Amino acid sequence: MSTPPILILGYGNPGRGDDALGPDLVDSVRALGLPDIECQHDMQLQVEYVTDLENRELILFVDADASCEAPFHFSEIRAEKDDSYTSHAMTPHAVLHAYKQVFGIDAPPAFLLRIRGYRFELGESLSKEASVNLDAATSFSTMLCSNLTPSNWRKAESRQGRTLL
Repeated sequence: MSTPPILILGYGNPGRGDDALGPDLVDSVRALGLPDIECQHDMQLQVEYVTDLENRELILFVDADASCEAPFHFSEIRAEKDDSYTSHAMTPHAVLHAYKQVFGIDAPPAFLLRIRGYRFELGESLSKEASVNLDAATSFSTMLCSNLTPSNWRKAESRQGRTLL
């Protein structure tokens, strides 16, 4: 079995309200059964994910964010050593940096989709506002998945989803 060229990796704690946005988006995309895409989610990113990046053409990290504009923010990211590099939970940038440290080459092109969230308290459910943002981000992600090249994703970044590719 070959490795699908695209990895969508969402992270967040489903028990903390809008922090579930990353895993929820991944579950929505997985349910579409799109070819060439592997969907994974976890509560946090860890160094072990570097092996999941191997042999990919594109990587999409998905997370909730309390500071970005609604409904979401989409951007290309690069490897960067940061304070999370040696901690239990890592940033996507640190995972890409660890990939380079392990394999000696740059990771495949990677993007981060931050979905605007509002409530992150333990035991909260997904807020109504975050649910609307999730719908918009899911539609955007579905559009990305129909245009599986780094150049098309970069075009989408410059437009922030305002128009289809």
